Amino acid sequence: MKSAVPHSPSRGIGSSIVYEDDRFLVIDKPANLLVHPTGPRGPDTLWQELNRFLAFEIVNGARISFVNRLDRETSGLVLVAKSSVAARKLGLMIAQHRIHKVYTAIVFGWPVEEKFIVDQPLLRQGTVEPSRIWLRQAVHPDGYPARTSFRVSQRFESRGQPFALVEAEPKTGRTHQIRVHLAHTGHPVVGDNIYGPDENCYLEFIESDWTPALEAKLLLRRQALHASHLSFEFEGTSFGFSSPLPPDLKNFLACEENSSTPGSR
Repeated sequence: MKSAVPHSPSRGIGSSIVYEDDRFLVIDKPANLLVHPTGPRGPDTLWQELNRFLAFEIVNGARISFVNRLDRETSGLVLVAKSSVAARKLGLMIAQHRIHKVYTAIVFGWPVEEKFIVDQPLLRQGTVEPSRIWLRQAVHPDGYPARTSFRVSQRFESRGQPFALVEAEPKTGRTHQIRVHLAHTGHPVVGDNIYGPDENCYLEFIESDWTPALEAKLLLRRQALHASHLSFEFEGTSFGFSSPLPPDLKNFLACEENSSTPGSR
C-alpha cells in the first residue's frame, strides 16, 4: 500500500499536504477551517487556500473537487481531486463505499461495549419537530439509512469525569452522522456544541462566542473529532494515509487521571 510521503513544506496550506500527484492530493486540514466559502466576505477557506497553492496548475486546466468533506471544526484528512476525470472516478468510489475512512473522537463517558455498531436512520430534526438549529440532525425511523461502526481504544478519567477515545468507521455518509450516533448512545463528542450536553450551547456560541459557561460544559473550543485514516485502491495502486491527533486533542488526553490500559475498564 502506498502511504503518505513527505511533502516539501511551503507557505500556506502547502505544509498541510501529506500526498500529491497529478490526479489528487490529500490535505491534513486543521480544525476551524471551512472547506467551502459561505459568502463573499466570509473567512478564508480550504478552497481558497488550494486555489492559491495550485494557481499554476489551475491556469493549465486543473480543476479542484473535494471528494470527502469535513465540518469546519473537524480536523484531519481531506481527499481532493485535481481533474474532472479524477473527480468522477473518486466520487464514484466514495458513493460505492470503496474509500475507507476512520475518525477518532473523544467522548463523554465509557461505552458499555468495546466494539459496537449504531444502525439508526437520520434526518434533519426540523422536518419532524421544532428545532432552533436548522442543520441539527436526529435519529428518526423515517430518516435515511445510516450505519457507523465504533471501537473503544482507550478509557480514562480527567477532570473527575470518565471519557473514552473512540475510533469510528462510517459505513454511510450522512450529515453529522458520527456525532449524532454517538450522542444517541449517550456518549456525545467532547466540545460538540450541537449534540453535546445542551444544544443551547450552539446558540450561545453564535451570540457570544466562547464564554466561561461554555467552557465548563463543553471542555474544548471545538468538537473532538479527527479524520485520522483514509485508504483506497485507485487505478491499480493501494493508498493509505494517517494523521496523528492534533495538539489540542493530545493536550486533552495528557490531562487524563488514572488512565487505564487501552480498551479496558
